[in-house]
Amino acid sequence: MSVLEKIIEWYATLSLDTLPDIVDIYAARARFKDPFNAVEGVAEIEKIFLHMFATTDKPHFIFIDHFQQENQAFLSWHFVFGLNGKSYTVKGATHLRFDPYGKVVEHRDYWDPAEELWQKLPFIGVIVGWLRAKFKAS
Repeated sequence: MSVLEKIIEWYATLSLDTLPDIVDIYAARARFKDPFNAVEGVAEIEKIFLHMFATTDKPHFIFIDHFQQENQAFLSWHFVFGLNGKSYTVKGATHLRFDPYGKVVEHRDYWDPAEELWQKLPFIGVIVGWLRAKFKAS
């Protein structure tokens, strides 16, 4: 199994039971960045996932596509979860960089929180929708 396949399998089956295996995926001083977080270190990255499990229902990742070239990889995915009794899907992508041992040293998630999350929420969604329409080129 390739390094990337191992990472995909870990994320696809991620749960509170498998979360401790994070030390097999990420280097000790790995950096993680997404639209809400920017942290360094495995313990800090683990906190992000603990928060995910604490605040969402049945969170899971579905991988759409991926490729690896030398010490980096790119993955596209759907993050599916429940929140307040409603189901959500966030579409995004991840850029990974690996150390010589195949562990992730840099993880950067790319997704649009306005389109993928805020616009779907009550109250905020109306404002985000209005702003998107206001700034859209005709």
